Amino acid sequence: MAAHPDYLWRNGELVKWEDATIHLTDLAWGAVGAVFEGIRAYSTADGQGLNVFRLPEHMQRLRDSSRMVRLPISYSVDELVGFTIDLLRANDIHQDTYIFPLVHSGGDMAKRNDPTSLVAAMYMRTNPSATHLCTGFTQRARISSWTRISDNVMPPRIKNISNYRNGQLANYEAKLDGYDCALMLSPQGKVSEAPGACLMMIRNNTLITPDVSSGILESITRNAVITLARDLGMDVVERTVDRTELYLADEVFLSGTAAEITSIVEVDHYAIGTGQMGEITRKLETMLLGIFRGENPTYANWLTSVYN
Repeated sequence: MAAHPDYLWRNGELVKWEDATIHLTDLAWGAVGAVFEGIRAYSTADGQGLNVFRLPEHMQRLRDSSRMVRLPISYSVDELVGFTIDLLRANDIHQDTYIFPLVHSGGDMAKRNDPTSLVAAMYMRTNPSATHLCTGFTQRARISSWTRISDNVMPPRIKNISNYRNGQLANYEAKLDGYDCALMLSPQGKVSEAPGACLMMIRNNTLITPDVSSGILESITRNAVITLARDLGMDVVERTVDRTELYLADEVFLSGTAAEITSIVEVDHYAIGTGQMGEITRKLETMLLGIFRGENPTYANWLTSVYN
């Protein structure tokens, strides 16, 4: 396997990997306000094709995030979708892949404190990222001592690079304490999300998840899982969630682009349900993997085919 792809995309053009350079000072403090997307592409069941999951929705969120940090980008959603397909084709990618577009401030460093003079620059890269769905992957979590940022501190509903330092500190703490991941509470003491992933729990056959005013990212995968649960006939409730509700839940799992669906089998040394991945979590991850591979025509509109 090659150490890197042949091409990146930058400011409207495909660029050879070795030519994709900028001066160090072009980022520096300009990266503080940068926004990004995490997008996944999956090989088809026959291994020949490639599907990008909810690509237009991700690119719309990138535009929304850019607008929020006052770095609006001129490209339309359709143009961004086209650039993504061009990059995947140029690199001849047929394997499960993570796609990372980033928008940062460019132009004159001296004008970066003037919101009327901000100029957006953008690049996009890809790297292999195999799915863990249906492999039995589970994690143990702890409630972090770090509090999730609130909407009046920085906007948690968008993918701002600066936001992720908050969750990174929480995950470092959890791993140093012997856990796999962290779960974060809002300033109001309610369950918010995990670093980089939304949280869902099952209790009495109802899917319960913190609402969008609980300091969570407006997650595209979360929205997909809610849709799948409802299509399975489950009740879905979006509301504030207490910490101790997690301890008594039948099942707990994370959802997100990187997390996909990740079963949480223990929180703060409380076993969740049987202490193993739950039946509903397993059913949802199986459904999601089938969708990613293009095997479920009901949700074909969630996929953008790269080679058709």
